[in-house]
Amino acid sequence: MAWWSLLGRTRASGFLCAHKRGFIYQQKFGLVNVKLKWVKDRALDAVVAGERDLKATCTLVSIISSNPHGGFPIYRLSHHRGQLSLPHDIRLATFIRRFPNIFDEFHVLDSGGTRVPWFRLTPEARNLHQEELNALQENEMDILNRLKKLLMLTCDITLPLQTIDQLKWDLGLPYDYCDSLLPRYPELFSMVSLPDNRAGLKLRSWDDRLAVSQLEKDAPLNQKEEDVRNGCLAFPIGFTRGFGLKRKCMKWLEEWQGLPYTSPYANASHLDSRTDVSEKRIVGVFHELLHLTLQKKTERKNVSNLRKPLSCPQKFTKVFERHPGIFYISKKCDTQTVVLREAYDRQQLLQKHGIVEIRERFARMMENGFLDKSRGLYKRSGINGLEVDPSRNSYDDQLDDVEFKFESESDCNLLSEYDSDETMHGPC
Repeated sequence: MAWWSLLGRTRASGFLCAHKRGFIYQQKFGLVNVKLKWVKDRALDAVVAGERDLKATCTLVSIISSNPHGGFPIYRLSHHRGQLSLPHDIRLATFIRRFPNIFDEFHVLDSGGTRVPWFRLTPEARNLHQEELNALQENEMDILNRLKKLLMLTCDITLPLQTIDQLKWDLGLPYDYCDSLLPRYPELFSMVSLPDNRAGLKLRSWDDRLAVSQLEKDAPLNQKEEDVRNGCLAFPIGFTRGFGLKRKCMKWLEEWQGLPYTSPYANASHLDSRTDVSEKRIVGVFHELLHLTLQKKTERKNVSNLRKPLSCPQKFTKVFERHPGIFYISKKCDTQTVVLREAYDRQQLLQKHGIVEIRERFARMMENGFLDKSRGLYKRSGINGLEVDPSRNSYDDQLDDVEFKFESESDCNLLSEYDSDETMHGPC
């Protein structure tokens, strides 16, 4: 990736920066009609594609581990399919069976005598999940601060829980954060009912210590002293190798970088949304939001409903296309993922969070399990899964009396109606 230090300043911009707080000045800069082309970045595409199934797998691990007996029938897991973002043409059971070193499959007879596929974690997966829980505990205050800063980006320090749910993987929040994390901090957060009757999360009080953006933190090391003093902070800019930037676009970008920087935690109601100054503020908001994520990226759809909470104008996500040197839009995996360029050196995340390292180990487990399965190392040798007598009072009783014999995945379909991902009723 070729990096540009677009910190040059025109004589006019230097003068204007000194008067950045003037309302009249801010309204003089109209939104310049510049469109920069999208160029494929293979390295960042590889980062996104490499995690295609990781989120779904880790979510399933969290769901299955929530059962004290360590197992769920396929029809129960199917209730959570909407959280997994799997392609519509793949059955959930088929996906799970791709990784036999993570998910153990066994069978239980329902009341009609039909063998129902159940899944639980392998010992190796359980151990790694426990390490993940330990990492979450060790980094709990960091995760809480990320959530607090996200709420502080909004005008009412409040967000719908649905919106937070969409971002919880990126923020590093536990899968069950509403039950396992938030109730332990009533002094920080409160559940509220929003005007549209949705449940929301509100930050109880503003924290001035956290109201500093990452760009402001890094300014003393990466910005010119004069620019720091005048508040005209420039964003790190990088382009894919071979990206051709026209002279006109270069001139506009240099001038745009020289405009005043408005902190994403500051009140920006005085800015005219039709100006480049307002656009720079929007870029600053999403620059900060991506810095709050563990891997400095998120799906575009996760932020598309943040217009009102973040006080952004219509079509605010167009800043991703207008600033390809700051953000990269990957179109891999049938979605659009916004990546913060400065956070990566080709495919390498420059600063790895402890939770990210655990996720990378899960990704390696998935790769190894899939390869071993394709090499035929997991073969069915007969019907040796657990068969539970439906006349017994409960499945729990069988857990005490019978040693599980697990049935490995095979390339042939199990002859069971429960192979379907459709919601079905049965004993549980």
